[in-house]
This record gives sequence, structure tokens and C-alpha cells, in this order.
Amino acid sequence: RDSGSVYKKNGGAHGMSWCLRFFIFIFLPGTVAGLHMERRDFLVSLVAGGTAGVCVDLVLFPLDTIKTRLQSPQGFSKAGGFRGIYAGVPSTAVGSFPNAAAFFVTYEYVKSVLKFSSSSYLSPVRHMCAASLGEMVACLIRVPSEVIKQRAQVSPSSTTYQILANTLRQEGIWGLYRGYKSTVLREVPFSLVQFPLWEFLKDLWSWKQGHVVNSWQAAVCGAFAGGFAAAVTTPLDVAKTRIMLAKTGSRTASGNVFFAMHHVWKAQGIVGLFAGLIPRMTAISLGGFIFLGAYDKVRSLLLQLGIKESQ
Repeated sequence: RDSGSVYKKNGGAHGMSWCLRFFIFIFLPGTVAGLHMERRDFLVSLVAGGTAGVCVDLVLFPLDTIKTRLQSPQGFSKAGGFRGIYAGVPSTAVGSFPNAAAFFVTYEYVKSVLKFSSSSYLSPVRHMCAASLGEMVACLIRVPSEVIKQRAQVSPSSTTYQILANTLRQEGIWGLYRGYKSTVLREVPFSLVQFPLWEFLKDLWSWKQGHVVNSWQAAVCGAFAGGFAAAVTTPLDVAKTRIMLAKTGSRTASGNVFFAMHHVWKAQGIVGLFAGLIPRMTAISLGGFIFLGAYDKVRSLLLQLGIKESQ
């Protein structure tokens, strides 16, 4: 086979190349050199983000399985129904910590760099940029885990190892990154909504009560922000799921998000584009509560511990 056909078949290689360059030239220098982020802040974000990611992914895994099967082109029942609801959990367990840690390290680093001024008017822009770049970096880890997890969720009779081996044998390493572009196109708009809204709700609550919100209040803000962001980005999530589950070589498998959405629209209409809306909103609202609440709590505890040790 000529290299051109392989490149097209494994669509996403070009997208991966620019994202790898981004990771090397933006993310690594910032974290290793620590030009704008203290080593303590880096470690705190790493540990707090990773811990929060593991907690939320393992607790809410069954809801995620139901959502994936509702969005599957083969239908909920044929995809496994309520059977094997923890199928694919090893892939999630392995990817959760580094995925969430990469996001929050990048998020906090970019926030520390983009200090435009003391004006609060530019805060949403700062949070949007930080969240977007954080998602692009985190997706380098998230997508392979997500591909294996979702294929395991709709094939509960196969083990995670068997699915990984089959993917590598049939599609090569780029098969693990199928749907990378669609995942980024889903996660970036999601974060553009969730994180500025989360930060805004925390600031509003802090202003109302006269002091900074505590961890459970940050968690409540995270639940509202996550649920709203989940609702408006569900069509992108459906497209991402269809691309990851499509047969190798099909047009959907090429990674064209708009083609996938159009195909769903023609076959199932608006209902198809919002398939899995309720479990997605439920999972992400609960996830926002656990994820952002746990991150805020662990981060504050680690920072307090660091202050005590320095005294």
C-alpha cells in the first residue's frame, strides 16, 4: 500500500503532528523550566488534577457506558444493554490520572502566563484560553484510552487487552488516535463553556457571601457548569462516538465530524444528535461536582501543607 492511502485511512496523523509540536514547544518548556509556574504549584496541580480525574472516572463509569451504548450505531441492546457495565474500565483506570493531571498542569500554567491586567473583564478570555490549551494537551493521553474504552463498552465479551491488540494489528498506532480531531472539537467548546462559567459562579458566590467559596461550594458550581456545557455539546459527543466506533475504512472512520453529524441527522434527526443527553448531563453534572470539587479540595490541602512546611 502506498503511504498516501495509509495516511488518508488513518486520518488524524496531520492533526497529531501539529499537536505533538504544540506539546513539545509549549507544554514541556513551561512545566520543566518553570518560567511562569513555581515547582510547588506544578506538583500541586499534577497531584490534585490526577486524583480528581481517577475519582470521577471510576465512580461514573457505568453512566458513561450507558451513554456510549445509547450513541452506538448498532443500538443500545445490541451494544450490550445493561450487561458488562464495567467493560473497558482498565483502560480508563490507566488513563485517568495522567489525563487529568496534564489538563490541570496546563490550565494553571497558562493562567499564570496570561495575566493581562488586574481587570476582571478579561478573566473569561484567560480561562477560555487556559482550558482550550489544557484540553488539547490532555487529549494526547485521553483519546487512546477513550478509543479502547468505548470499543470495550460495546463489545463486553472482549477483554481490554484483546481490543487493544486488535486495534494495533488492524490500524496501527494511529488507530488509537482515531477521533482525535472530533474529541478536541468536542472538548474545546465544552471547556470554553464549563471553565469560564465555573470560575464566574465561584466569583459570584464568593462576592455574595463575602469570602472565598469552600470546596463543596466549588463542587456545586462545577455541577451546574458541567451540566450546562454537556447539554450544548452533546451533538459533538455523538459524532465523536460514531467516529470511534465506525468500521475501519468507512467514511465516518476518516474523522470528519461534520459528515458524522450530517449522517446522524439524516438517519435519526434531532433525536439522534442528542442521543444519550440525559445520562451525559447526569454523568457530567455529577462529574463536575466530584471532579472540580475534589480538585479544589486536594489543591487547597496540598497548598496548606506546603505553607506549614515552609514555616
